[in-house]
Amino acid sequence: MSGMSTKALRLGTRRSKLAMAQSGQVADAVSQVTGRPVELVEITTYGDVSREHLAQIGGTGVFVTALRDALAQGEIDFAVHSLKDLPTTQPEDLVLAAIPVREDPRDVIVARDALKFADLPRGARIGTGSPRRMAQLNAYARSHGLDIHAVPIRGNVDTRIRYVHDGELDAVVLAAAGLSRIGRLDEVTDFLSIDTVLPAPGQGALAIECAAHDAALIAALGELDDPFTRVAVTAERSLLAALEAGCSAPVGALADLPPLSAPLERGSARGDGQIVNEMRLRGVVGTTDGSRMVQLSTTGPVPETHDGAMALGRELAAEMLAQGAAGLMGEQAQ
Repeated sequence: MSGMSTKALRLGTRRSKLAMAQSGQVADAVSQVTGRPVELVEITTYGDVSREHLAQIGGTGVFVTALRDALAQGEIDFAVHSLKDLPTTQPEDLVLAAIPVREDPRDVIVARDALKFADLPRGARIGTGSPRRMAQLNAYARSHGLDIHAVPIRGNVDTRIRYVHDGELDAVVLAAAGLSRIGRLDEVTDFLSIDTVLPAPGQGALAIECAAHDAALIAALGELDDPFTRVAVTAERSLLAALEAGCSAPVGALADLPPLSAPLERGSARGDGQIVNEMRLRGVVGTTDGSRMVQLSTTGPVPETHDGAMALGRELAAEMLAQGAAGLMGEQAQ
């Protein structure tokens, strides 16, 4: 049984519980479309071993570089990334062969006593490792007269939720998609509205990456690609790139379908099969204390090309820069 058709494909993955879960799901899907077994190759990245806060180690690429090195050296055939971890500049020798259907992009809270966000007590301490979440939570608290305090934390999902169970924090903010992939959505006590906290560019989406010269594998992986998710995250990442922000800078962005008659429920990102030909792109950037924010949106036809999606992101970024976004980001770097 030798030969290319039955040889196992090697999928590179980070070792975290979340990375292993999402890579396992992709492995099953790839196995179905290729008819070949897929084996997981565990790779440790700098972001996994460093105890520093992501903002300090320069979040861009810390979870990605080791996987890309393994791809370039032929140690693995393809890799699965959380798209929000990917730097916005794509290496020429690698290609994003597939961006599958995105999961719920929202942030959620896991709070003590099953509390909703609006019911957190005065002085509540909310843990997050993300300057983006911190900036928006602080801005929301300021504008609504809430006495809540965003506290920087690190660690995997287990560690973060344990802070709540142990009483060190009143709540932690996490990504809905990550909890979904490890089967822990039932621990969520509230979904944060997009109007409260805009997610990270690409949040909830996965990227399947392989060598640019492997045309057969690119074609096979391409069967898992979702065109709407791809144009949406391309617009978001174009906005991020145009703002010249690394992944650790407090930029939120989401391209989605404008609301139909009612807010979209989780799991119906396409409006329950209705044909929608408009896309809304929203962006936000602010100081981590929440004192200054620039938040804008634009709505237009769903881009039909990569270049169209890129242009949409650049245009909104230009408007944000004109309203002072660059100054805000400069303050972050100092």
